[in-house]
Amino acid sequence: MENRPKLYATAAFVTGILLTLGYKDFYPDLEWRFWRRRAENRTLAGAGLHNNDDHINLEDHERDGDVVEVPEGIEVCIGNTPLFKIKSLSEETGCDILAKAEFLNGGGGSPKDRVALSIINLAEEQGLLKPYSGDTIYEGTIGSTGISLATVCRARGYLASICMPSDQSTEKSSLLLTLGATVERVPPAPIVDPMHFVNRARTLAAEHTADPNRSGRGYFADQFENEANWQAHYNGTGPEIFQQCGGKVDAFVAGAGTGGTIAGVARYLKARLPKVRIVLADPQGSGLYNRIKYGVMFNTKEKEGTRRRSQVDTIVEGIGINRVTANFEAGRELIDDAVKVEDEQALAMARWLVEKDGIFVGSSSAVNCIAAVKTAREIGPGNRIVTILCDSGTRHISKFWAKAGNIGGKTDSKLEDIISPKNTSDA
Repeated sequence: MENRPKLYATAAFVTGILLTLGYKDFYPDLEWRFWRRRAENRTLAGAGLHNNDDHINLEDHERDGDVVEVPEGIEVCIGNTPLFKIKSLSEETGCDILAKAEFLNGGGGSPKDRVALSIINLAEEQGLLKPYSGDTIYEGTIGSTGISLATVCRARGYLASICMPSDQSTEKSSLLLTLGATVERVPPAPIVDPMHFVNRARTLAAEHTADPNRSGRGYFADQFENEANWQAHYNGTGPEIFQQCGGKVDAFVAGAGTGGTIAGVARYLKARLPKVRIVLADPQGSGLYNRIKYGVMFNTKEKEGTRRRSQVDTIVEGIGINRVTANFEAGRELIDDAVKVEDEQALAMARWLVEKDGIFVGSSSAVNCIAAVKTAREIGPGNRIVTILCDSGTRHISKFWAKAGNIGGKTDSKLEDIISPKNTSDA
């Protein structure tokens, strides 16, 4: 009798070992699931979140009411892009310089995804486009809008035909062809020329519609004048920035090509934050800086129609123009200031962002960041400035980044040398 407790203890010990070994045999992934769940809980806790399911079920089963509806189509990946602080620029200026990561849009990887989707939605509502009917969308673009249209068109049952200047980076036209778009590269020309890339796209759309031997219709997207452009940013980008910043934005800085981004965001933010400062970032050769600062569009030597290029010797793509567009005019009166950015400054800023923050972006994003830093210095420390990172540097390797060069192991750049390099004039 006195040996029974020892026998019971021994039996319990052996039973425990057998059960453990049994579980390992019957549930070989049990330990893995335990450690995975523990890691997930730590990650959520670090982000200030909680896991509603803190225990591990030994049985795999479906619970009633747990069916999650999965969104459909690549279009749902457009919008709601992250907003993050650019650490190096914030530390240097004493302001929170925040970047809206528009290069993470899930269609063509730029703010133009929003525009492409908005244009197509409006055209469908107006009965101008019908999916899978052979309808083709034509557009004149330097690249990003074309890439967005090519992806969204395929997702929505249309074809895309893109006209672009022949002096743009080859990555863009190659990508368009890969996405199934028809691409016509035309020589750079002023807007008064019928062969200007925008005019050429308009002509091709009309010819398609008039041709009885072709299926579907041709639809000219007209991103420069189509108000679905700025409305995409009024309905999407602006509200997202406002919400992500908790309603605290002191300045918004962006460049303008069509003008849709700065106009749409300005209209949304100014209605809610009357004191917010809207600042245009403009590359060399563009007339928009003069339009905002002095009320005139350009000087005589830059006048459209007197030269072949649409811009004056700049390597920046995507922003800058020498004519007034409907989209830019939709927000022009809300723009408080403009900053001129030289090519050398943009190149240096692009290198800085890689060197200091691991951010690899294109020329227009670099221009935006230069203007954001200048705005921060003007309005002083403690303010919150939001700008746009438009697209990845991978689209600019053969042109912009070929000039920017590799940064190698460099870690000692000075921001002052970037903002005011010796061989540039600070406008």
